[in-house]
Amino acid sequence: MLFKSPGRQITRSPDHQITIFMNLLLIGGSGLVGTFVTPYLQHRHTLRVLDIHPPKHDDIDYVSGSTTDPEAVRRALEGTDAFITMTMKSGQGGFSRDHTIEQAIDNYTVNCLGLHILLHTASEMGIMRGIFTSTMTVHNRDRAWYPSEEEVPMDGPNVYGLTKGFGERVCKYFAREFDMNLAVFRITGPSTRAQFIERTKQPPTGAKLYYTDEEDLADAYLAALEFVQIGHGRCESFFISGDVVHEEMNMSKAKALLGWEPCTKRKLSL
Repeated sequence: MLFKSPGRQITRSPDHQITIFMNLLLIGGSGLVGTFVTPYLQHRHTLRVLDIHPPKHDDIDYVSGSTTDPEAVRRALEGTDAFITMTMKSGQGGFSRDHTIEQAIDNYTVNCLGLHILLHTASEMGIMRGIFTSTMTVHNRDRAWYPSEEEVPMDGPNVYGLTKGFGERVCKYFAREFDMNLAVFRITGPSTRAQFIERTKQPPTGAKLYYTDEEDLADAYLAALEFVQIGHGRCESFFISGDVVHEEMNMSKAKALLGWEPCTKRKLSL
């Protein structure tokens, strides 16, 4: 399967700003996150989606299949320059350890086996740069402060966070052993613009949660795609949320390495 775009291109503006255009694969791109970030990513890159369901946007290349199918993964990766994996099945919040055997099977299959197949296939094809969408649920959410990505233990009690944490270790393995360049996003509360406004003005009751607006998350992906173009053999994890003043999460690493911070709340004067 061939992209209409010729692939990775680099342009330099008169003020020496560098912009990279790529053929980009979104794995799980038909889900909530993939659907709402697609319009923002399309402004910069040519997209293809690998998913068991067709994308909501009808102007995108689509490969039907799962990350547990090596042939579907190979077809989807053909002609791409980088990838973002945003798959999720049987997700859970960060407070309860209760889960079913079905949830365990779903989460190990998607977050560990499928991810390993994806990264192994991509490395064989020379596609060495990508982003893994993890979750803040790798941590127990019963804490008020997350000082750094490296300092907070991965002590989430549920099987979703557990296996996403294992997925992060898979990414580190492929960076170390296969020289891949990867970014990991620990996201929280991904929201459409309408959801973000509603949740900001009228926060749901219960556990505190910083929601992340669709545009802020898309901008983080765009920044990380440029970040992974530099260097090789590394895997960096980032807290990504709408916590503008770092009240709960220290996101200075994303600011320093990606040049990213959430802007929507201030932009909309919320």
